[in-house]
Amino acid sequence: MNQTKYIFVTGGVTSSLGKGIIAASLAKLLQARGYRTTIQKFDPYINVDPGTLNPYEHGECYVTDDGAETDLDLGHYERFLNVPTSQANNVTTGRVYLSVIEKERRGEFLGKTVQVVPHITNEIKERMQLLGKTGDFDIVITEIGGTVGDIESLPYIESVRQLVWELGENNGIVIHLTLVPYLAAAGELKTKPTQHSVKTLMESGIKADILVCRTEHELSDELRQKLALFCNVKREAVIQSIDAKTIYDVPNLMLEEGLDIVALKKLALPEKATPNLEHWNDFLRKLKNPKHTINIGLVGKYVELQDSYKSILEAFIHAGAANETKVNVISVHSEYVDVNSVAEKLRGLDGILVAPGFGERGIEGKIETVRFARENKIPFFGICLGMQMAVIEFSRTVLGLSDANSTEMNADTTNPVISLMEEQKNVTHKGGTMRLGAWKCDLEPNTLAHAIYGKNEISERHRHRYEFNSAYLSQLENNGLKASGINPDTGLVEIIEIADHPFFIGVQYHPEYKSTVANPHPIFVSFVAAAVQYKNR
Repeated sequence: MNQTKYIFVTGGVTSSLGKGIIAASLAKLLQARGYRTTIQKFDPYINVDPGTLNPYEHGECYVTDDGAETDLDLGHYERFLNVPTSQANNVTTGRVYLSVIEKERRGEFLGKTVQVVPHITNEIKERMQLLGKTGDFDIVITEIGGTVGDIESLPYIESVRQLVWELGENNGIVIHLTLVPYLAAAGELKTKPTQHSVKTLMESGIKADILVCRTEHELSDELRQKLALFCNVKREAVIQSIDAKTIYDVPNLMLEEGLDIVALKKLALPEKATPNLEHWNDFLRKLKNPKHTINIGLVGKYVELQDSYKSILEAFIHAGAANETKVNVISVHSEYVDVNSVAEKLRGLDGILVAPGFGERGIEGKIETVRFARENKIPFFGICLGMQMAVIEFSRTVLGLSDANSTEMNADTTNPVISLMEEQKNVTHKGGTMRLGAWKCDLEPNTLAHAIYGKNEISERHRHRYEFNSAYLSQLENNGLKASGINPDTGLVEIIEIADHPFFIGVQYHPEYKSTVANPHPIFVSFVAAAVQYKNR
């Protein structure tokens, strides 16, 4: 196939309908038919990236191999497709405007007045085609953030209109995701919000090729016919997206609805083989028929919002299926854990994960949690800040360094067992300046880490400023805290563990970012297995 084909996914009526899941599910089906497919997300906010956003504001910040801080939807793309994303897969209004302004400052517009059309829209169109022009993909799916009619989304909608026109017949299509609400008082589904949403899209010059309707109830044939007629789409292109028990059901639901076939027909592409979802359905079968059930405590300070730890929750789903185990994740707010309440708060848990995060709030609760897990021999897993808390707890309790701390929490501590990385000391800007992206790590033989990974060298993704202070390494190792993973280039400690414990590991990186349906992350798989063993002891 010579020319890359483009699919644009827009949303209407309300946000949070699941454009990312629909995009990822369609991509999965196209990939399973043999098409090289990728997904990108264009976000209408003015932040250059979500790196400086509070997790309460936007959910977790997802990190790619090349160090891009991106929207959490990229995590769904990777988990579904098992293909790494990059900086090019997530673009924000901030990044677009920053680029155009920098070009203007360099004098690239030759004295012209810089305007939204054509300069901003040209920049957006260029970025929309970056992945397509690599020659690596047959189909590029582009998700447009926000909803149609938002002021922020207008330049993106205009760019899509222009690009579909420029690409020509059968080379670019638009899927519009909308809501068909159920009115309990009337006892019926209402199509009017969808009609208005499609009308708003048409006012922007875009005709939806496919309508995906989010609904709590089955759409009748009569209702689909009505939507087709009033929204100017073919009857076969009215796709029902009914609420599912798990997001991993959605590819199969879209297969039943024929979303991939309709899309391929619109793009004048052959159907090729029937989608091969054997591995995917094997995962679903294990997920839905667990042989064990365990309770894992997720101890963090953003637990009120599920999306704050999205990748961790999904990694537990993957690891649970691999172990044929249902993992109940119990959220524990670290701010409300102290020496008096820790036993009560963590009662009945088969494993404890201390989550990543930033800042001082809830820190002592995390340290108390680590102590409880270590002393009571409960399987423990610390990620990023969680690993740092394990080092601080061990230093305080076992080494007797009562004021051991991170310089992030206490700049004046006399025992900075966690301290600011050397190259971070002169950094003043907060955005995009952390240690980011994939870094290598050498694993020590005869350690838990080596047993988990089964190899000598690994590569994992990072997002942090503070590090294990190697000045304390020999003191900690002599007392039983082992550094089992070291960065070969910097000598920085990446993994710590305790041998005299059923399962105790802390990692400076974020393993959850690399867990997918096809490749559940080995640490999560081992941690869940250890928790099952602990429960059945």
